[in-house]
Amino acid sequence: MYPEEKENAFSDYDMTQTSSTTLSLSPSYKLSISIIIIAMPLLLVNLWVGVPVALIGLFLLYQTPMIKLVFTPTALEVKRQEKLLKTFPYAEWESWKIFWQPVPILFYFKEINSIHFVPVLYDPEELRAQLEKYCPDCAV
Repeated sequence: MYPEEKENAFSDYDMTQTSSTTLSLSPSYKLSISIIIIAMPLLLVNLWVGVPVALIGLFLLYQTPMIKLVFTPTALEVKRQEKLLKTFPYAEWESWKIFWQPVPILFYFKEINSIHFVPVLYDPEELRAQLEKYCPDCAV
């Protein structure tokens, strides 16, 4: 392989290189940290409102590195660290949407028999790219 071919081979590599690869989304702490920041003034104004909001933010902060979304060629897998929790085959998906585009906070997808809402604890651009790759006809 010539040096310029080798350079191009590496520069063309991205998360969608082959259909047989799997991709675990990078965690994003934006949502959990934002909720904790919102909770701080609420704690000063009303303790009964601020404490639950802060607890939700802390819970999401803890879950962000623990829960993984893994895109495979046939299904979306949800894992806690390396333990598989649930598999969602793309063939059963009817629709998906990432809510509130300026600041993505919620990922919704509908299967044939169920609806799912997932907080966006992952890089939203990676999430959208993988959804468009594996379920382009299901976007709402």
